[in-house]
Amino acid sequence: MYKSGRHFLQIPGPTNTPDRVLRAIAQPTIDHRSAEFATLGREVLDGLQDIFQTSSPVVIFPAAGSGAWEAALVNTLSPGDEVPGFDIGEFAKNWAEVARRLGLAVEVMPGDWRRGVDPEALEGRLREDHDHRIRALLVVHNETSTGVTSRLPAIRRALDRAEHPALLLVDAVSSLASIELRHDEWGLDVTLAGSQKGLMLPPGLSFNAISAKAMAASRSARLPRSYWSWEHMLAANRTGVFPYTPSTHLLFGLREALAMLREEGPAQVLARHRRHAEATRAAVRAWRLEIACQREDEYSAVVTTVLTPEGHDADRLRAVVADRLNMSLGTGLGRLKGRSFRIGHLGDLNDLMLMGTLCGVEMGLAFAGVPFRGGGVAAALESLVATHSVGAAVSAR
Repeated sequence: MYKSGRHFLQIPGPTNTPDRVLRAIAQPTIDHRSAEFATLGREVLDGLQDIFQTSSPVVIFPAAGSGAWEAALVNTLSPGDEVPGFDIGEFAKNWAEVARRLGLAVEVMPGDWRRGVDPEALEGRLREDHDHRIRALLVVHNETSTGVTSRLPAIRRALDRAEHPALLLVDAVSSLASIELRHDEWGLDVTLAGSQKGLMLPPGLSFNAISAKAMAASRSARLPRSYWSWEHMLAANRTGVFPYTPSTHLLFGLREALAMLREEGPAQVLARHRRHAEATRAAVRAWRLEIACQREDEYSAVVTTVLTPEGHDADRLRAVVADRLNMSLGTGLGRLKGRSFRIGHLGDLNDLMLMGTLCGVEMGLAFAGVPFRGGGVAAALESLVATHSVGAAVSAR
């Protein structure tokens, strides 16, 4: 049945693809061995260094974020290497499982899915590792299932205080271009990401930003790799090309997305995401619903995971919202399935789109019979108006 009006896609990725990016993608195919393509290749590779805030190389794989997980592991590690993961959410759990399937010795440090990686607990574990058997840490920066952002600078300091040489591998799939991320300054060794979140593209591209330390580790790593090889990719990238057929049209879109981020300004992009997250949380509190994340300094700027009251199925709420209002909210994942829904507020989003989203959630709560207190939309509006001058000031700099 036809549903009038536009569909509101408010999941935490894939995000809405802007018209400018869609138009950029809709270009004739070019020869991926031509000088024209080499110019495109170098332009996007250089632009990604700015986004990751690194002077080190960034490689692009035609893959989803799961491919970036595997690339980070097989290029730096050997069979049997010890790699702690952290039970902080569904994606952290899944990355640890990929490592286990590849033959790595995975130790999962416990968590409650309400907080991020605990730097103090991590430091204690590293100090116990006198023989430095731990070779790498698998840290998800922004856990999309829970709406929790781990404190990467504090994690880096924990490594440094413990004087431990482990590599710091960071999943930034949902944080890149949306949450502050400083690959070089924070001492990250491999930062991986995907195209379908803050970069505002369809799925299909994944990235590894590679430190000198990670590059050195790759020379002795013994996990098998061919498609995921950094060495072969970087050799081709020096002239702007790829060792196999690239996703040319997504690279057209990536060039346009990078231009849009530059035009808005990196500081303004991050400020916009923070404003929208604060307004969303204001609405959730006014509704008297519970935010999954329990630490204010770990609140996500890109997604808010909301717990439904006992006895009320979050998936039924999502179905009502989809049917009655033509809006998609993120499903609860893993241990939060049926107990939570997720409001995505990242990528190509403005104040009016966010207000429409929150109005839809409030209407959906009423339609589905979920107990809540009214006034969430008004609380969000008040938050956005109060912080408007902050966003404008950042934009003017």
